[in-house]
Amino acid sequence: MKRFAALYTALDGTTSTKEKLEALIAYFSAAEPEDAAWASYFLSGGKPRQSVPTRLLTEFARERAGLPEWLFDESYQAVGDLAETIAHILPPAQRTSELGLAQWIEERVLTLRGREPGELRTRLLGYWDELDWSERFLLTKLIGGGFRVGVARQLVVRALAEVAGVDHKRIAQRMVGWTDSQQAPGAARYLRLIAPESTDDEHAATPHESDLGLPYPFFLAHPLQADPATLGAPSEWVIEWKWDGIRAQLVKRGGRVWLWSRGEDLITDRFPELASLGVALADGTVIDGEILAWEPGGDAPLPFARLQPRITRKTLSKKVLADSPATFLAYDLLEANGRDLRVTPLIERRVQLDALATALGETLAVDLLRVSPMVEAPDWATLATLRDESRGRGVEGLMLKGRESLYGVGRTKASGTWWKWKIDPYAIDAVLLYAQRGHGRRASLYTDFTFAVWDEADGVRTLVPFAKAYSGLTDEEMRKVDAVVRKTTIEKFGPVRSVTPTLVFEIGFEGIQASPRHKSGIAVRFPRMLRWRTDKHIDDADTLGMLKGFLDGAAP
Repeated sequence: MKRFAALYTALDGTTSTKEKLEALIAYFSAAEPEDAAWASYFLSGGKPRQSVPTRLLTEFARERAGLPEWLFDESYQAVGDLAETIAHILPPAQRTSELGLAQWIEERVLTLRGREPGELRTRLLGYWDELDWSERFLLTKLIGGGFRVGVARQLVVRALAEVAGVDHKRIAQRMVGWTDSQQAPGAARYLRLIAPESTDDEHAATPHESDLGLPYPFFLAHPLQADPATLGAPSEWVIEWKWDGIRAQLVKRGGRVWLWSRGEDLITDRFPELASLGVALADGTVIDGEILAWEPGGDAPLPFARLQPRITRKTLSKKVLADSPATFLAYDLLEANGRDLRVTPLIERRVQLDALATALGETLAVDLLRVSPMVEAPDWATLATLRDESRGRGVEGLMLKGRESLYGVGRTKASGTWWKWKIDPYAIDAVLLYAQRGHGRRASLYTDFTFAVWDEADGVRTLVPFAKAYSGLTDEEMRKVDAVVRKTTIEKFGPVRSVTPTLVFEIGFEGIQASPRHKSGIAVRFPRMLRWRTDKHIDDADTLGMLKGFLDGAAP
C-alpha cells in the first residue's frame, strides 16, 4: 500500500506527462505482480464498488477524531473532498502496516461489504490506525468507491510496455477488458499481460478462455483543426457521417456473442436485440460500429438521450425497450472467419463489410444492423455544405478516414489517419450562479459551476439555471474565478455556494433537447466553458428564448 500511495501522490502532484510516465515505470518495475495487477486495474479506469456507506465513514472518522458534527461539516466544506478531510482529522497512526496493495484490497477492502456497523467500525478504526496521511486518503477513496487519478490509460500502457520490453500496441491489445468487473486482477493475469511476445500471440488465437470474447483496442480519430483542403482530394478518403451514439464492437467467437463499449464495459445484456445479431454471424467475426437510438423505419437516428435508459436502468422492461429502440450501425470489419483484418487497408475492409451486411440482410431485420453510408462529393466545398446539415441529420459532422489506413490502436497516426471534422458547438453567453469545489488537485478551488440564462416570461427578468460545467478554463483563470466566488458568496448549501451574479461565460455544448425534468425545460449535452466573457455585463447574457431557439435546429 505504501508504494501505491506514493505513486498516487506523485501522479496527482504533477501535470507533466514525462514525470507521470517515469513514476509509473518506477512503480511497475519494483511492484510485486499481485500488487501491480490491482494498480494497473485502478489506474486504467477500474472502479472499486463502495464497500462502506458514506454516512458510516463520516460517523466513524468524526468519532475517532473527537469532532462535533458541525465542525466536521465545516472542515469538509473547507477541504471539498471527504477522503482528504478524513485523512486530515484523524490522529497520528499508532502502528505501521507492510501489507501490499493486493492484500489490502482482497483481504480487507473487499471483505467490508455487508458487514454490521459495529464490525465495520472496529475494522476501519484499526485500518486507519496503521496508515499515514497519504495511505489513509487512498484507502478511504478505495473504500468509498471514489478513486480516480489524472493519468491516461495510454500512459499506463506505455509504462507497462517499457517495463515488459513489449511493443505498446501488444500491451494495449492484451489490456482490452482489463477493467471488466467480472474478472478480478491477479498475479497470473498480470504476468500474461507483460509476458514476452511470441509468434502465436494473436488476439483470436489466445488460449485463455476468459479472453475469448474480448474486442480489439479501439482506433480513435484526431480532431481536424486545419482546412480539409490540405488533406488532398476527397477521393483519397473514406468519408462518413460522425454518428452520436455508443461506440461499440460486436464480437462472435466460440458460438457466443459479446457487445463491448469503447470504455470496455460489457453491455451485451443492455442490448439483447443487438446480441441476437450474432446468431447469423460466423464464428470469428468482429464488427466495429456505433449503437444508436433509431425508430424502426426511421430515416434518421433519435437523440442520444433516448439511449440512456438502456444504460441507467437496472432492468429493461418492455416499455424501456420500446421507448429506446436500438440499431447497430457498422463501419468497419476487424475480424472475419477468425482472421485479423486490421492490417488490411480500410477500403478493402469496407468491401468485406458491405458483403457481410448484404448476406445478413437476407435473414435479419434491416433495423437491427445498418452500414454507415459513405458520403461522396466532388470537392471539399460541397462536403462543407453537407457538413452544415449535420444537426438536421442527427449527426455531429463528418469522419475522414484514409482509404489505405490500417486499424490502429488508440489515437495514433502510425497506421494511417482518421479525422473527425465536427461542426462547431452550440454556444451561448450565461451567468455563473453556483459554485462547488473540484477534486484531486482542484479540491481547494471552486471549479465546478452552474450557469443560468435570463428568462423574460411575463415581463419579469430572472436567471434560470440550465447547465453545469467544470472544464475549459486555464489554471490561472480558475484561480481568478475562485477568488471571485469567495468574495461574492451569498449562501451555503452543503458544498455548494450561491454567488452574487457578476461573471459571464460563453458556454459551448454539443446537443440540446427539451426536458421536463429541468427547471429551464432544457437539457444540454457535454457543456463546457469556451471562454470567460470579461467584456460582458450580466445584463448582456443570453436568454432562455434564445437557448430554446436552438431546438429548431437540433436533430428530430
